[in-house]
Amino acid sequence: MSGIETVKTHRLFEGELRYCKHQSAATGTPMTFSVFTPEGPGPFPVLIWLSGLTCTEDNFTTKAGAYKAAAQHGLMIVAPDTSPRGDGVADDPAYDLGQGAGFYIDATEAPWKPHFSMETYIVRDLVAAIRENFPADPVRLGISGHSMGGHGALTLALRHTDLFRSVSAFSPIVSPLNCPWGEKAFTAYLGADRMTWAEHDACALLRSGLSRGYFDDILIDQGLADNFLAGQLKPELLQEAAREVEQKITLRMHEGYDHSYFFIASFIDDHIAWHVNRLS
Repeated sequence: MSGIETVKTHRLFEGELRYCKHQSAATGTPMTFSVFTPEGPGPFPVLIWLSGLTCTEDNFTTKAGAYKAAAQHGLMIVAPDTSPRGDGVADDPAYDLGQGAGFYIDATEAPWKPHFSMETYIVRDLVAAIRENFPADPVRLGISGHSMGGHGALTLALRHTDLFRSVSAFSPIVSPLNCPWGEKAFTAYLGADRMTWAEHDACALLRSGLSRGYFDDILIDQGLADNFLAGQLKPELLQEAAREVEQKITLRMHEGYDHSYFFIASFIDDHIAWHVNRLS
């Protein structure tokens, strides 16, 4: 595989799961990801999964229970790390800034700018690596994620409608402009100009009209027992923005479910089938 180091391989559901490492021009660091490839010659539609704060590529890979459904539907799933890491990469003692908290944007402020270019990494370096090294369909690409990764999935899909054909999310941060996690990270990574922040806020992006009418629907699952629901996630803001611009959103609120991967594992099969339907 050109430029890709396979760290380890597992066989499951007649397919293959690889943990991989490659050098990213965007971050200037090695980056890691997992990729599940179903049995068969392909080319397969691809779902990119973006994880949340503190996660690596391993959280979804080991906890979501996604690969049986992916194998049945003939879907590749790619799960990258959430930030650059390593010696010389800026960090912060807090869990919601720095390594493990890349927010899927390209930082413009010191000390983050040299390495924290996660948007460019995902849409350029990672997509290119998958297309060049795996039996991936170059057109049939969807994106999903959880929490910070749900924010990433929504904003990258809305900013790159030429690349993504489907988008969904679990418990997403829908408006970094209006929550403490977003305000902290965006101030650090992008500076004080909130107009710049709006370019990476799903609610503001919908209202901008850049992607209006592109997605037939956006699927979002949210647990009502989620400790972050009222203070950080605020799905009602996305629902309001979508209503204003007539973008269909299927927002499913689930009694008793929290913010954990137990919630994701309960409904991941629905998301896989939903993406496959749109990537067919």
